[in-house]
Parts: sequence; C-alpha cells; structure tokens
Amino acid sequence: MVDITHKSNTLRVATAQAIVKVSTEETIRMIREGAIPKGNVFEMSKAAGLLGVKKTPDLLPDCHPLPIEFTGIEYEISGLEIKILMTVKTIYKTGVEVEAMHGASIVALNMYDMLKPVDKGVEIHHIKLVSKKGGKSSNPPNTKGVTAQVVVCSDSISAGEKEDRAGKAICDKLKGFGLTEIAYRVIPDEPDQIRGILEANEAGLLLFTGGTGAGPRDHTPDTIAPLLETRLHGVEETMRRYGQERMPFAMLSRSLAGIRKGQVILAVPGSTAGATEAMDAVFPGLFHIFHVLKGGGHD
Repeated sequence: MVDITHKSNTLRVATAQAIVKVSTEETIRMIREGAIPKGNVFEMSKAAGLLGVKKTPDLLPDCHPLPIEFTGIEYEISGLEIKILMTVKTIYKTGVEVEAMHGASIVALNMYDMLKPVDKGVEIHHIKLVSKKGGKSSNPPNTKGVTAQVVVCSDSISAGEKEDRAGKAICDKLKGFGLTEIAYRVIPDEPDQIRGILEANEAGLLLFTGGTGAGPRDHTPDTIAPLLETRLHGVEETMRRYGQERMPFAMLSRSLAGIRKGQVILAVPGSTAGATEAMDAVFPGLFHIFHVLKGGGHD
C-alpha cells in the first residue's frame, strides 16, 4: 500500500459510470414495470452496489480501507441503454474513485445477472470515472512568482557542530511545489540576527526552522511575534494538530505564522520530522494566501 500517513483528511468525491445495454424494448418495459422474475432490478442492483463500494479494499489489495460517508446511485434510461451513475464521498486522506468504479461495475453485473433469464443479449459497456475532486490534484498550488527564504536558527549548526537537515528538507519541499527562487541561511538562535533577517527580508515566504521549543535558547517565536502585523492562528493550530496526531511532544511546539508587509512568515520546529510535518500540514494550501494578499477571493 502507498504510505498516506503524511496526508490530511479532506473531502473526496468521485462519480463513476457503467452502461448496461439490453437487446429489446421488451426488457426495458419489464424493468420499468417491475416484471423481471428475479425482482426489482434497480433496487436490488443498488443494494449490490452499496456492498461493492464497501468491499472494495477486501478485493483490491492496494486500496486502503476508508470510511464511506455517502453513496448515491442514479439510473438514466436512453433507448436500450441504462446508464448507472455511482457517486461516493468521504472525508479522508485518499480518494474514492476506485470505490466508485467498483460500485458501478457491481451494479452493472447484478443487473446482468437479473436480466439474463429474459434477455440473452445484455452487455456491459463504458465503466469509467466521470469526475473526482478533493486532494492536491483538485487544487494545484499556484506558486508562480513566489520567492522564499529558509533560515535555520541553531547554535550548534551555525557553529559547525551539527549538520542541518530540517532546513534542507524544507527547501526540497518547496522545490517540489515548483519554487525556484529559494534563499538559504544558517544563523545562531540570537534575537538580533533573527530580527535583522526578518526586517531585511524581501522574499514572499520566509521560513524559520528551529528555536520554537520551550528551552532557554528558543527565541525564534518571541522575536518574530511582536513584528507581525497579522497572526495566522489557523495555520498555527493546523501545524500543531497535525504534529500532535503523529508525536505527543508536538504540543510543546511554539510554531507560529503571520503576515508582515505583505510577506508570509512561518516559524517551524528544528527537527527534521517536525519541520517536514509542519510543511505537510499547511502546504500546498497555504500558497493560496498569496492570491488573497493581492485582493483575490476564495474561489
């Protein structure tokens, strides 16, 4: 199975179709009138489709078990064709397109089974995904023109006693989102140097890593907070909640986020895991703020 533990829950919706084609108008009439010997074709096939959706991970080994929070089945009759539309919804870390396609195919197979005693020419066609939304593919980040600076705040790393991994991991994440202009610096955890970088920064996104704990040398958030014009409390809460779901000490983090002179400033943990988790928690969604800062809406 693909590792999805780094993902966050979002609304996922998928609609799939299958088409059942019968060979005579008489079959369509019998379906409409409930005259098929095995019973109500639409209702029994709907029940089969619901089971098909729920059983998807039992039959397809790479599919993750997930909560199915809505399943809707619609039928459209056109001539000799019956179109099946299966819509599945969940709030989870991965999509439901396979569940929707599997459910639609089971509906079609059940219809075939019920109709074969009265129609030997039944066929199943065009099982396919019609639409999907949710996750990163539905809202790709617009990072055009966004510049960034990553600042590692660490006494030991600046002194050459340790190697930086968190800052480089952040840079890699930003490159993965399409950013090409990324400055990188390492400084000791000194308020004057932190303040100097903040005041001189020209990048649209300024990311500090390190100094966000509760230790005697953790000055980063205390230095940055008074200089922010707007605090992004939702971003801060999201980083901590995401981290807390993965490591109990995340509640001790004093990560912060805010805006200053049109620039977005983040302070995230100095551990590699803490820094990457903070990035996974709020990106790529946070890039939307650059659109908002230019006067755009939330469409």
